[in-house]
Amino acid sequence: MDLRAFESEFTKLVAGWASSAQEVGLLSGRDDFPFPADLLTNWRTIADDIKSYLFFQGPTPVAYGELWLDDEEDEVELARIIVAPEARRRGLGTAFVRALLMPALDAGYSNVFLRVRPDNEPAIRTYFRVGFRPVAEAVAAEWNVPQPVNYTWLHYPINRAVA
Repeated sequence: MDLRAFESEFTKLVAGWASSAQEVGLLSGRDDFPFPADLLTNWRTIADDIKSYLFFQGPTPVAYGELWLDDEEDEVELARIIVAPEARRRGLGTAFVRALLMPALDAGYSNVFLRVRPDNEPAIRTYFRVGFRPVAEAVAAEWNVPQPVNYTWLHYPINRAVA
């Protein structure tokens, strides 16, 4: 397994992994299905504070995710995590999140977070296996005020070594 910076030649492949309107929404913000062709060139926000990664199994990309770096809040958020449909339920998500944590922790921020739809139980189990834990209910409620859904917010304890 190998974590690499995202290369645009894989845009169409990753967009094709979205197997529902919900997954399209998680990647692009639009709940269309299949992935809208007009979004292929701009669904990924290109910014200095967003780092995009692919996880490879041999020569084949099997997962995509982003790190959203926030200097003002001294935090990094793992975001837009998706595993290729044919690679799901085989432990690759857990391996990918662990790999994605390495550059997240290396970025030097005091906090590492992620948000997940509360009905995405396989993802939540994956994040718990890696070591993420829920933020306090009051904090989650505050953070959910501007959100389109009431996400489950998770925090990674920085002092815990990545297993």
